[in-house]
Parts: sequence; C-alpha cells; structure tokens
Amino acid sequence: MKHLKKLTLLHSNDLHGDFLVEKVDEKLIGGVSMLSGYVNKVRREEENVVYAVAGDMFQGSLIDSEYKGISTIEIMNLLAPDVVTIGNHEVDYGLAHLLFLEKCANFPIINANMYLKSNGRRLFKSHEILHIDGMKVLFIGILTEEVLQKTKLEKLIGTLVDIEAAAGEVGRICDSYQTEDIDFTVLLTHIGLEADKELASKLDPRWGVDLIIGGHSHTLLEQPVEVNGIPIVQAASGTDQIGRFDIIVDTDLNTIDSYTWQLISINPEHCPEDKALKEVIEKYHALTESKYNRILTRFPERYTHPGRHMETPVGKIFADAFKESLGLDIMLEASGSLRGYSIGPIMTLKDMQEMHPFNEEVYRYKVTGKQFRHMMEYMLRDEAFDGVSHTEFYQFSEGMRVVYSKKKKKILSFTMYGREVGDDELLRVGMHQFHFKNLQTGLNISEEEIVRNAVPKVVSTQSHSVLEEYFSSHPHLTAPEEQRLVILEE
Repeated sequence: MKHLKKLTLLHSNDLHGDFLVEKVDEKLIGGVSMLSGYVNKVRREEENVVYAVAGDMFQGSLIDSEYKGISTIEIMNLLAPDVVTIGNHEVDYGLAHLLFLEKCANFPIINANMYLKSNGRRLFKSHEILHIDGMKVLFIGILTEEVLQKTKLEKLIGTLVDIEAAAGEVGRICDSYQTEDIDFTVLLTHIGLEADKELASKLDPRWGVDLIIGGHSHTLLEQPVEVNGIPIVQAASGTDQIGRFDIIVDTDLNTIDSYTWQLISINPEHCPEDKALKEVIEKYHALTESKYNRILTRFPERYTHPGRHMETPVGKIFADAFKESLGLDIMLEASGSLRGYSIGPIMTLKDMQEMHPFNEEVYRYKVTGKQFRHMMEYMLRDEAFDGVSHTEFYQFSEGMRVVYSKKKKKILSFTMYGREVGDDELLRVGMHQFHFKNLQTGLNISEEEIVRNAVPKVVSTQSHSVLEEYFSSHPHLTAPEEQRLVILEE
C-alpha cells in the first residue's frame, strides 16, 4: 500500500519590487498585499503549504531603490516565504549590502553557487530542508555565472561557470543527503527557462530531483515543461500572478505520485487583502511619492518601450540624453536597463527612475569603425531574434545608423550623420558600468582590445544625475522619428 501525502507548493519569481496594486481595464490586479492575502488564505485552507521565491526580489521600484532593499526585506518578512534563492539583481546594491540584507531576513536565502575565491567557502547556505508533516523537502538554490554577471565587479567572488558545473553541484548536494531520507527535492533556480531545460537534461534520475522552480526569463507558462521527467515552471514576473502546485507525494518512493499546476491571478475576487502589509507598503509609498513627484519634462504623447530586442522611442530618448550630456559620438543604452513599458506625456523624477532604475557610472571608451561593426554583428546575431535567448541589445543615440542583413549576418552600412564610418576611424562610445565590465559577454569584444585604442574613462559617476539635469533643462521633448537600426530579412 502506498504512503501518500499532499503538498501544496506556491511559487513566485522576479518580483522586482512590484509592491503596488495596479488598475488594468478598471480592475485591480497584483500587489504584495493581495499576494500575501492569497498565500495566507491557502495556508489556512491546506495543511502542508510551502511558499518559495525563485530570485530577484529587488530592483524595479522606487520603494526598493530608495532604501537599497531594506524596505523590500521588511515587506518580504511580512509576506513570509519559506525559502528564497538569489537572483542576479540581488547583488545590485553590492555584495556586502546583500550579506547585510540576508541578516535582516526572517526567511532562509539559499544559493549553492557563490563562493570566496580565496578558500572556496560558500557565501550562503546551499540548501534548506523543510520538515512538513513528517516529510523532508529539500530545496537547492542555483545560479550560473552567465546570469550573475554583476559579480565580475567583485574580484573576490566566484560562481559556478555553467550548467554542467551546476548539475554536478546538484548531484553532490543530493548525494550528501541520501541518508536523510529526503522525500521531495526542488531546485530553486534563477537561470531562465532554456537553461532550466538544459539543467534538467543533465540531472541523474538517481539524485531524486522532483521539480525545478525557475526565474530570470520572466516566462509565462500555460503548463509545466517536462524534461527528463522533471516538471519545470515559472510564474512570469511581478505580483500579478502566483504559481500553485498541488502535489501528491509518494513517501515510500520519495517521488511525485501525481500533481496539478495552475497560474493563479492575484485579484480581489479570490485574494483577500493583507491589511497589515498594505499599511507598511503605503508608508513607504507615501515617503517616496513626496520626494520624487517633481516634474522633469513633458512629451507631446506617451512613448513606449515595448520590447528589449528592438529600437524604441523611449530608448532613443534616453540614449540621446547621455550622448548630448557627456560629449560622446555614440551612446549604447542597454534595452534591459529600461524597466518600464511606457513613459509620459508628463515625466516626473519618479517616472524617470522607475524607467531607468540603475544609478551607475558611465564609461567612455574608444573603438574603431571595424570593431564597432563586429560588436553590432554580434549583438544582432540570430539569438537576438529567437524570442528565447537572453542576449544584450542596445538603443542607439542620435546621428548613427546601422543597416543589418539577417540573411547575410552582416552590417551592410554603418554611418554617422550620413557618412560611412571608416574601419580605422576612432569613435567615442558611452556605456554603463555593468555593461562595460561585461563587454566580452554582451558584444564579443574584450576590455584589453579597447585599452589598446585608449584608456577608458569614467565620464559620470551617477547616471541619474545626468538624466535629471538633462530632462530638467529640456522641458519639451519629442522622440526622434528617424530609424537608427534597420534590419533587413535579405
């Protein structure tokens, strides 16, 4: 006779400081207070409930950035997840600050990857074993170097290099706890859906991994993806929805007997509001609103940033702001640094910082026309358009125009103000610190190659100061209409 027990597993990922309720088509949706209300409701209705978060609690709202994540930890403590793993944006305020925030958390933060290079010691606990109704549920936190590029700024910190190494680490941890009689094993990852699928394919079935709950790629799923017999899920991003597994666990075989999974919309119809949490959020919201509600500029209409792998009106506006302010030939404004969908017609300081939350140094470096063409051909490779890969993509500033052939995989034309740029011509290019330090990954050119042209220089220590000054001194702005990136199918 089977010994079966039910486990209800709730999960979120990529919350990104999405604390406030939104109104969409006259209906309220999302917000941490209703999310918490749903989690608490399920905890009352079901006996064995676990709530897990697969990375990126931080970065994306003024409430988070104004207090460097301390506000987020206070809110998350009230939300009370049972286990959380590290995402790439958890290190945005610096590694030392993240270790401080971990001490403020009332919930376990796990990660098997980050370690000190000097002695190999992990920075976080690699796993958490939850004891639930006689069951032992093992959670392992996984992050790879490809995702965690920010740690390249931390010279003492290392990460597991790739999926192969991550799979090996999972095996070592699982093997170490075979004597514990683990009933159920979950990988809590923040590496993106495609990497999760690759990871699942490399796991030895004898290690006993039952589920992968992921994040990073913000994937909205209708049903779990199964690879190597392992269901893989994500819950898109933010607080508009939450994933829910209802699992029957076979505690004799230590595996899933059966399960159902659904994506639950967070709305007033079935998510009662957590009043205590709402008060905390409103306190932080009021403080940030009063400080950041100053109008910077206005546009003739609302401008959009609908996707990261395309030229957008918002992208051109922000790229032009840096180019004009810092005396550059070209500003490469990373599409992923622009975190909103639209802005205007009135833009406040709050709007500006929510659209561009990363207050980083800006570097100026020099490349030749030939090097720049190579960088652009790498940026525009096939993976940039497959809708799956998480490649870097940049918005172009005023004056430049790139024509690219997808069929030939080649730049057909690269001009500045209508003049074709010569191969040996030197260009002054601007880029934020994170992307400059990851040039090899993002644009397939090394910092060593660039240094041969000229020593790179920090031309701004705070990008927000540049943007605030620029928009304040340009009270009426219109998005440029010219097409700066032309992509031909032939």
